[in-house]
Amino acid sequence: MNVLHFSDLGEDIRASLQGQRWLVLHGSQLTEATAALAFSELEDVLVAVDHREAALELGLWVRAVHLLVVDESMEVERLQRESGITRVIASALPIEELLW
Repeated sequence: MNVLHFSDLGEDIRASLQGQRWLVLHGSQLTEATAALAFSELEDVLVAVDHREAALELGLWVRAVHLLVVDESMEVERLQRESGITRVIASALPIEELLW
């Protein structure tokens, strides 16, 4: 499975995403990831956000996300219902082990 971390994106974001299955980013990177989120949809790349240890504010970014990983103290069912994200998981596992 081809997994690309946001920090490894090249200057040409769309070209970097081509052929990838997942784009993985940390919740703290969401403010700078707008273009990557838009291009991920165009390139059929799934998006996973590791939001552990980061303040969680739902916003437009949730529309592009397929997997949200949060701290085990979060209310997963409520988050999934409110956000519409395909999978919201509370786990301490590395995010790469939760991708499908």
